[in-house]
Amino acid sequence: MIAAAMAGAEGFRETFGRRLHGMRGGFGGEFGRDFRGGFGGRGAGGPGGGHGGGRRGGGRRKRLFDQSELQTLLLALIVDAPRHGYELIREVEALSGGDYAPSPGVVYPALIYMEETGLIAPVAGDGARKAFEATEEGRARAQADADKAAELKGRLAALAAQRDRVDPAPVRRAFHALKTAVFDRLSHEGADRDFILQVADVIDEATRKIERIEK
Repeated sequence: MIAAAMAGAEGFRETFGRRLHGMRGGFGGEFGRDFRGGFGGRGAGGPGGGHGGGRRGGGRRKRLFDQSELQTLLLALIVDAPRHGYELIREVEALSGGDYAPSPGVVYPALIYMEETGLIAPVAGDGARKAFEATEEGRARAQADADKAAELKGRLAALAAQRDRVDPAPVRRAFHALKTAVFDRLSHEGADRDFILQVADVIDEATRKIERIEK
């Protein structure tokens, strides 16, 4: 009797695990360019006017800014405080709520271009990492492009707001807790057919309640 019950519990665990894995898959399935085009011009900074970046967690690449826009955003951030390339990438990521980060392969060439055109300069004695500060020309350019920089930061803020609305992390946590509780109870001796049916009834009831939730 006990052996049969345990065999039934094992089958239930295997089936439930496969279903839960499928549910998790649905939730999961949520970085030398040519910069001669000139700062501020549409499509400046590389063929196609786009740049690499990525959704955190290995999602599909997105083109959020063209190279001119990326340079405007980076300059605005450097005017706020001297930063090196890695700090700029992390700051952009933070502004997007962790949803987007430009790739080093486009940030560092952009910084080289901006340095060559006199908009930024290395901070003296900054150590191993090369941090940049805005020159007088760079500050004047940033002031002229302040409205554009604000619009670009607004795009990042919109990503952060969208992430907050649709982030399924609480649901994933609840699924994990459910799986842990079910597997723990089914692993105890005495998990007979009646107990398994009770567990199934509880899960079925939760399913029905979820289906009745109004958006």
